[in-house]
Amino acid sequence: MIKIVSLNVGKPQPVPFEKKEVSTGIYKHPVKGEVFLSSLNFDGDGQADLVHHGGKDKAVCVYPYEHYAYWVKQLGRELQYGAFGENLTTQGLLEDDVCIGDTFQVGGAILQVSQPRQPCFKLSVKYGVPELPLWVQNTGYTGYYFRVLQEGKVAAGDELILLERHPHGRTLTFANRIMHHEKQNAEGMRAMLAVDQLSDSWRKTFEKRLGGIETDTKERLTGQA
Repeated sequence: MIKIVSLNVGKPQPVPFEKKEVSTGIYKHPVKGEVFLSSLNFDGDGQADLVHHGGKDKAVCVYPYEHYAYWVKQLGRELQYGAFGENLTTQGLLEDDVCIGDTFQVGGAILQVSQPRQPCFKLSVKYGVPELPLWVQNTGYTGYYFRVLQEGKVAAGDELILLERHPHGRTLTFANRIMHHEKQNAEGMRAMLAVDQLSDSWRKTFEKRLGGIETDTKERLTGQA
């Protein structure tokens, strides 16, 4: 059974980073019972950086619980649900299994996969491990985002019921490989752009690369321009 292990929300809060203060919504905590999910987020949830997080394409952040054991070993510490700033900690639905455009019934909501999650430096802020965002990116244990096609109430324990498998079959693993490891793979980028349900931000990145424009990830991964 594919299900939600934990539903997590949290509002942005200020934290110290590199002799300054940054605002982040990465600190999520589990909540019980049904929570209303709008087209932008769950009740009680929020994002600090609305340029890179949130919005309709990234309304719901998902992270598979199966990856937790790996990170417990890597980080040498126990991890609580919501450890990666995800709204839904899931079981039974990994990056190899999910395609851009796949649609699911989850409680009273209908959700559609829009893109893999791109880890940012806020993970290193939370855990004090500067390399962590790059580790997450390189492992492919990134998690992913849903857009909301139908608003509704969702709760921990709800099943994720596949309503439609996208016919192009471009998995999150494939998308991650083209985005992060095969940046000159024009055929792969065109295959991703052929999926209408791909998020606007990833679409723009691939279009820039095909046009010969460099896309730098340093600031996202390190917080330094």
